[in-house]
Amino acid sequence: MYLLIDFGSTYTKVLAVDVESETILGRAQAPTTVETSILEGLHHALEKLEIGGRKLTKEEIQSSKKLASSSAAGGLCVVAIGLVPDLTLEAARKAALGAGAKIIGSYSFEIDQETIEEIEETGCDMILLVGGTDGGNKTVIQHNAQMLAESKLSVPIIVAGNSKASSKCMQILKAGGKYAVQTENVLPELDKINVEPVRECIREIFMNRIVTAKGLDKAQDFIGKIAMPTPMATLNAAQLLADGINDVEEGIGELMVVEVGGATTNIHSVAKGESMGVNVMRKGLPEPYAKRTVEGDLGIRYNAATILDLVGPTRICRFMNPEYVASDTDVERYIRSLRANVEHTPENRIETEIDVAMAGNAVSIAVERHAGTIKSAWGLSGEIQVLQGKDLTRCKNVVGTGGVFAYNPYPERILEKALYDENNPMSLKPIHPRLYVDKDYMLYAMGLLSTVEPLAALHIEKKYLLQNEVDYKENIVND
Repeated sequence: MYLLIDFGSTYTKVLAVDVESETILGRAQAPTTVETSILEGLHHALEKLEIGGRKLTKEEIQSSKKLASSSAAGGLCVVAIGLVPDLTLEAARKAALGAGAKIIGSYSFEIDQETIEEIEETGCDMILLVGGTDGGNKTVIQHNAQMLAESKLSVPIIVAGNSKASSKCMQILKAGGKYAVQTENVLPELDKINVEPVRECIREIFMNRIVTAKGLDKAQDFIGKIAMPTPMATLNAAQLLADGINDVEEGIGELMVVEVGGATTNIHSVAKGESMGVNVMRKGLPEPYAKRTVEGDLGIRYNAATILDLVGPTRICRFMNPEYVASDTDVERYIRSLRANVEHTPENRIETEIDVAMAGNAVSIAVERHAGTIKSAWGLSGEIQVLQGKDLTRCKNVVGTGGVFAYNPYPERILEKALYDENNPMSLKPIHPRLYVDKDYMLYAMGLLSTVEPLAALHIEKKYLLQNEVDYKENIVND
């Protein structure tokens, strides 16, 4: 038996699985307790965990194998510093997001003392310093390294810029007493993005340093090392499910995972995202095959009021079942109350409908921001189509994960808002995918399990997701 644990920003979750039979034995959750001891919430969740109608004994808990991820205490907060906003800085952002980080600051060109003071005030966990293609500009990244070296910052700094300047940057930073790590250039050429070395470097620093800084190390005597940030675990699970295991078992093909949480809505896509259309010209950087975006303004508890402000109460009401529509005033009152009560679960059908409407709008906006866009332009040979980002119109599968999918009775109404909308034809969302709901809230857990038992993790993903394929009808709700 494995106990797969996530210290989330709102809840600590535990999933028990039997690797030999490839089955989920049980799951439980309890509020995360960062303010006191992270172990409190974990023990409360374990007390609720039942397998076969009975609770686990202390001996069974002690003897089980354990793996854990975390997004508690604000998650992994990163500041990215690059050269050109649309190039090296954007490449850094893509790498950091894929590693499970939350970007809380982005700066380009040469930074100054005012910028340093802003970064010091962010309380970030890590800095990603990039700039210049290999053999390109050296002066900007070296200037920025000098500014960081002279700052009061004491967080780890990853140097992932021009390979011809990185050694000098490391010398500057170490001379300033900073903890710095060098890895490969995130943008070695203008048309080549190189995210995996940066992602692995972030994961290593997270495990070795950030966990201690956030007080999560107190749990490590009980569970062993916290393996990775939770979003990285989910992205790992998505890639395993899409690609399968080389020469062992196929995956289900290209997919998108829609993850709605209390603090953020995250979108993960495992797809090439290339357009098959004629006369299509790509604009901007190449997209990572495994891509994640984080929308920190779209959490349905901590940021419920932000969703309300973005779409307005009338649009929330239009999304609700006509038999259970509340007034704009009641909708607004309920949503604004959630910020002070983030653990609240719906107590009646109207509250359930509002949750569905909030989550559906969060999904619609988040996928729009994640997916690519296509626009018409004119060239010497006539009209052309300009693609920016990923074309996900032919993505075969869409998976919904998170508490609102696991516990809400109407997940298909939320998930269909991830799909292509004729009213916004420039947004390249999936057109006719299969829809799956992670009713067992197990994707993060399979990302953890894949590090030690990848075949069992793949089989469990397939087994439980395929059981939860959902039908949908286009335009169930007209908003």
